[in-house]
Amino acid sequence: MRIYVGSELSFEFPQPTPMIAMLNVHFSRFSDLERPDYLRTNPSVAIEDYRDSFGNWGARLVAPAGPFTLSTNTVVRDSGMQDQVALDAVQHKVEHLPSDTLQFLLGSRYCETDRLSDEAWRLFGYTPLGWPRVQAICDFVHNHMSFGYEHSRPTRTAYEAYVERRGVCRDYAHLAATFCRCLTSRRAIAPATSRISVFRRLTS
Repeated sequence: MRIYVGSELSFEFPQPTPMIAMLNVHFSRFSDLERPDYLRTNPSVAIEDYRDSFGNWGARLVAPAGPFTLSTNTVVRDSGMQDQVALDAVQHKVEHLPSDTLQFLLGSRYCETDRLSDEAWRLFGYTPLGWPRVQAICDFVHNHMSFGYEHSRPTRTAYEAYVERRGVCRDYAHLAATFCRCLTSRRAIAPATSRISVFRRLTS
């Protein structure tokens, strides 16, 4: 299977503006590209490439004042096979996870674990641990939301996607990831809340 991928973004800047663009295919699929997906700009500017902690390619540049366009395109070769299913995949306790995985469990600006934790436990607390729980989350998100490009909004969070019940692929991913992050031990959350309360009393 050959999949054409690309992007084109046009801007109008009132002054020179620093930018970070993340438009390239992840480095793990580089060998599947029929040609490099170079980032092109119009007008041409100097670009400094780097790779972030997640393996994403980033491009730092300064866009000039006036009209400015970024674009990429390439063809990805793919087997077309479905993702592997591991029904016996287990869920490890947080305290047993490698330290470099903990960053993927944290809440974020788009994944408000504090606002969705109770709902996550209400919906999925009864499900078996491991693959069945993650599959239940994915099935719920798929059935709960309506997809549509007209629903795209760059500021939508997981909580808003849950309430509005609509979005694009990014919103589906944010909501599913948030539910997964919420389903850790409640015991790990309670002490942190207590410490914050004590700090506030001492400083009030």
